[in-house]
Amino acid sequence: MTTADTVPDETAPDGADEAGPAAAPGWRRLERRTVLATGLVTAGVAAGAAVPTTLGLSGRFGFAAAVAWVLTGAALLIGASAGADYIRWRRTRYRVGADRVELHTGLLLVRKRSLARERIRSVDLTAHLLQRVLGLVTVRIGTGEHTGDDSALELDPVRRAEGERLRRALLARDLTGTAGSHREGELVTLDPRWIRYAPVSFVAPALGGAAAGAVLQVSDWFGAQGQVIEWVGDRLRDLSLPSAIVLLALAATLAGVVGALGLWVEMWWNYRLEREPGGTLRIRRGLLTSRSVSIEERRLRGVDLVEPLGVRLLGAARIDAITTGLAKDDEEQHGGHHTLLPAVPRPVADQAAAAVLRETVSPTGAPLTAHPPAARGRRLRRAYAAVLAPVLVLSLLGALLTPVLFWAALGCAAVGLPVGVLLARDAYRGLGHTLSGGYLVTRSGTLRRSTAALERAGVIGWTVRQSYFQRRAGVLHVTATTAAGAGAYTVYDADASEGLVFASEAVPGLLEPFLDRA
Repeated sequence: MTTADTVPDETAPDGADEAGPAAAPGWRRLERRTVLATGLVTAGVAAGAAVPTTLGLSGRFGFAAAVAWVLTGAALLIGASAGADYIRWRRTRYRVGADRVELHTGLLLVRKRSLARERIRSVDLTAHLLQRVLGLVTVRIGTGEHTGDDSALELDPVRRAEGERLRRALLARDLTGTAGSHREGELVTLDPRWIRYAPVSFVAPALGGAAAGAVLQVSDWFGAQGQVIEWVGDRLRDLSLPSAIVLLALAATLAGVVGALGLWVEMWWNYRLEREPGGTLRIRRGLLTSRSVSIEERRLRGVDLVEPLGVRLLGAARIDAITTGLAKDDEEQHGGHHTLLPAVPRPVADQAAAAVLRETVSPTGAPLTAHPPAARGRRLRRAYAAVLAPVLVLSLLGALLTPVLFWAALGCAAVGLPVGVLLARDAYRGLGHTLSGGYLVTRSGTLRRSTAALERAGVIGWTVRQSYFQRRAGVLHVTATTAAGAGAYTVYDADASEGLVFASEAVPGLLEPFLDRA
């Protein structure tokens, strides 16, 4: 089975002409169909821009001349992009050796980069719709270090079979002696009923606003923005102001729900969480753009059970991985890179967490130690301050400018105070910490409640913080420092003595020199 075009010896890179040592064996090219893919993508972009551009030019040069100009520009754009990608393909070579992975590319400025295989922590495959049709994937090989582009190599694209071969070869590890259950194969598969949690996520309102903005932008391209606004105004003219606001809010909500459902299907369709031989967790998902993310279990330090407010009200949660070697640029370029499981019923999430951690019972479900009432008082005072500050500002402006702002201040207080108190009390109820087997568990948050189960062996330090007001209340923050995940996991406003004992017992000996047992 052919996996990639092997560069023959007579065309092997050498010196300044080719990217690599003379007659070096094992060098491969990227898949040549990248030129076709680039041309098709550029053609799609040109087609999308052609309509508004033609309409804009036709008023000045006439319709026939505008079409001619647009077609000429599109042809030049497609030819230039395909030609540039052809040069990139001709000048790019990669090689997987016994010790290193090398990538040489560039025409005027030749870049020669390599990664030691022992430092490789991730090999992820991504393919958008056109690449899937052509049987191609983009392979991203990363070390997880926070050093920018030098911490990863990207092969864009190779054939799918070659991508799978590279992933298996570069992530092969010997994990003999791993404790706990060794269940392999599929751990969790998609249940289409999980889609019911998509509309209650925080992304739905944002998508509703984005839909309204998109309608105005597209109508502006066609010079019809005024007509759209006038049409909406005509429909709302006979309604009172409150009714019009409610109707617009409902329309935006409906658009946001539809968008959230579509986004969920695109991101999570065909979802599977698997454990492969050798100790690798693999997440595969995506409808139009397929994604394959691999996480070595030896760099897994725990899981984070995340419950956004809307999802939590429906009894659901998602699971994120706490791992070492996940650089910030990975998360920026590949959203949800560390998410093991989308929002699912809470029992399913706990079972998945236990399977991922090779435990019989998930530590995220362990009973937690409650925090003292002083922690509740601190959250209530913050809620009062957050609500009363804008109320005072509006009242002051009302005294200086117009009495209408007094009514705005009254409405803000009437709505904000009850909501603030409810959220503060919910935040207090969410506080907790405990030790569960080999894991320390901490929970906090209300709009985004997080229950982090962090491997005790992964804690490399403790940070204890206590402000003046915390000293008076007898509480403190205890933060576990780790090289994984967010880098720090905090027990907020714990009882002073309980928090220190918790940290001392979690990692014996680490905090002991700084404690006064008397």
